[in-house]
Amino acid sequence: MFNRRDTLLMSAAAAISMVVPAMAAGEAIPEPVGTVDVAKLMQPGTLDDMILGNADAPVTIVEYASMACSHCADFTAQTLPAIKQKYISTGKAKLIFREMPLEPRSTGIFMLARCVTKERYYPFIETLFGHQRQWIETKDILGYLQQTSKLAGLSEQEFKSCLADQALLNKVNAVRERALKEFGVTGTPTFFVNGKKYVGALSVAQMSAIIDSELKTAR
Repeated sequence: MFNRRDTLLMSAAAAISMVVPAMAAGEAIPEPVGTVDVAKLMQPGTLDDMILGNADAPVTIVEYASMACSHCADFTAQTLPAIKQKYISTGKAKLIFREMPLEPRSTGIFMLARCVTKERYYPFIETLFGHQRQWIETKDILGYLQQTSKLAGLSEQEFKSCLADQALLNKVNAVRERALKEFGVTGTPTFFVNGKKYVGALSVAQMSAIIDSELKTAR
């Protein structure tokens, strides 16, 4: 059932992305707002990086996001499906999603995402982005998250133990603090594409132009 929900969500997102207009010929590639040292960016943190795509892909996209961030949800629904198809599944780019919780509910969701299997990490995140309004507006956030976690394979006891895991909480918070202090991330979503910093929910055309530029440089 969890997998079916994921499939429906990602299929709908892919349909939306298809109507996004392509970047007009000659339109400027979005300018980065800064750069960071790639070697430093890729140094191991308190949590293992969750890599979507080929680890050896020439273009590395690092995304810092918060679960309650509407622009992050928009990127996941409207841009990411096309980027997956065109660049990630073809080995041209990989995505590393990093936790940047800006409020308690996001922190809890990120903790739960780390407690499901690695194979279900991205489907779990994408499902909750796709249903962002529902869990933000519900009066029973714990009940909502417990049901979603159950569909992702967590038992009731595993759900409770995960949210009570102080060590895991500390690690999630440390990812956020590192982003703030070392990489100057002050809002979400923030992307680093081969170390170049972009802020905001980039469209398919914008992200494609950035990746294409990096691929040309890598040749």
